[in-house]
Amino acid sequence: MKKLLLLCIILCLSLSEFPVWAQKKNNRPRDVIFLLGKGNGNDEIIGIFYETQLQHFQDPRAPRFLLLDQKRKVALGIGGYVKMTVSDDFKGISDNIDFIPYDIAVPNNHVDNGQFQMDVFTSRLFLKLVGANKTLGKYTAYIETDFRGPHHTLRLRQAYVSMKGFLLGQSWSTFSDLSALPPTIDFQGPNGNTALRNVQLRYTFSLGKHWSAAAAIEAPQVSYTLTDNTQMIHQRMPDIPLWIQFDWGKNSHIRASGLFRGLSYRNDILRKNRMKMGWGVQMSGLAEIIPQLSFYYQGTYGKGISQYVTDLSGNNLDLVPDPKNPGHLQAVPVLAVVGGIRWNITPKLFTSANYSLAHVYYENGYTVSDGYKQGQYICGNMFYNLTSSCMLGVEYLHGIREDKNKTLGHANRVQASVQYNF
Repeated sequence: MKKLLLLCIILCLSLSEFPVWAQKKNNRPRDVIFLLGKGNGNDEIIGIFYETQLQHFQDPRAPRFLLLDQKRKVALGIGGYVKMTVSDDFKGISDNIDFIPYDIAVPNNHVDNGQFQMDVFTSRLFLKLVGANKTLGKYTAYIETDFRGPHHTLRLRQAYVSMKGFLLGQSWSTFSDLSALPPTIDFQGPNGNTALRNVQLRYTFSLGKHWSAAAAIEAPQVSYTLTDNTQMIHQRMPDIPLWIQFDWGKNSHIRASGLFRGLSYRNDILRKNRMKMGWGVQMSGLAEIIPQLSFYYQGTYGKGISQYVTDLSGNNLDLVPDPKNPGHLQAVPVLAVVGGIRWNITPKLFTSANYSLAHVYYENGYTVSDGYKQGQYICGNMFYNLTSSCMLGVEYLHGIREDKNKTLGHANRVQASVQYNF
């Protein structure tokens, strides 16, 4: 009965957003955390929750609820958010719950050129265990899900352990610069971004006061266009991303990234397995122009890296047939660009705008079956923190798809969201 009464009190307090225990060291938010366990909280353990927050705008923040072990050396956080999005497409549609320029009809279908949608399945739920000891130092174990699985079941997004600079498990690719991506309500985000989640082994390390670097091996995800003379085989080489970064000021950095891939396939004419090398380079970053205004930027170019570009992922463009050499596949060159600004009007209100491009170059006379050449993504939005836990947003999106024959398709979307963090 006492435990039940304690739980009821905690829930009532959480709904009123009054924390049992809160602190504001290192500029952390005050709506922090409930502690269950004997004695006071461990400030070092609490700090790890904030130090290890991921930088993607849509990732959950530090949890509201926290369980401590009896020695207050290990803590388990339970958190996430509920998010509802309402959207309306007009004068052309992106035929997807997310706004994807690749999925715009070319030319526009003037009979079916509008749609109304509602989505709650990007809501998140996570568990995060943090601790510190002499052997492992500060360590984190993290599991995150959303409801984008089959029939709206739970889908694993991230599952990893990190310690002493190492990360083992599934998380955002090392080739992704999360803090260089502008904020969007749209779940997919700018079509030229490189926000991909991979199973990986990563090591991040410091090179001095302002410099840091990382390197990883990641599980390959590939998407090919095959012919009768070629076939898919198992991949035999991990993807190898790496980066070096320079930080200055409080919220500014520039990062140079590289990616190497070995793309394996079978040449049935030669009766041999082949590997085509893929590679990519990226320059990205975030610059705080003035305290209220920030600039996001990202430019990517490479061959055989379409799986890493949001708009192109899953569209069979890592390797395509080489018409001049039957039985051979060639790596497709791609260019991706993202640029955006964010203006913090007040502590509770901010607005942002961004532009993105994903462009495919075809070589050796290859003609893509669906005609795709490039997509453009234009976004403007505004977010308001109604409370420390509840965020409202409105957004306008315009997309353009252009095919090789220079035919265009357009789509427009307005949407609004309500997100409550817990």
